[in-house]
Amino acid sequence: MHPETIRMSAEAKQQLSRLKRRTGIGQWNVLCRWALCRSLSEPSPIAPQRVPADSNVEMSWRTFAGPWGDVLWALVEERCRADGAGTTADDVAAHLRLHIHRGIGYLAGDPSLSSVEALAGLAAP
Repeated sequence: MHPETIRMSAEAKQQLSRLKRRTGIGQWNVLCRWALCRSLSEPSPIAPQRVPADSNVEMSWRTFAGPWGDVLWALVEERCRADGAGTTADDVAAHLRLHIHRGIGYLAGDPSLSSVEALAGLAAP
């Protein structure tokens, strides 16, 4: 079962704020969905680590996932399988959070992402 809320780290909050300014996308949840997809597209497995939930940015699962909740959860679960990670609900929820944070880092670190068009270009190069 998916988590009820997703809370961001302070570092992710700063990175999301920069992404909001650069892309003009004003909703955390939209940027976090892009971040999840960006991380899932990376072939390397996610590094297990502790990501603090030390910011005031949090969103409900419903807000984060929107109508794609089942699909997003299934994608992360399948990625856990492919990477040889556990697939319990807790394992998948932990990997979901790690993938969101890794993806935020990738997006924030990409100097070419200065607009919505540039972000969309990641999906259709």
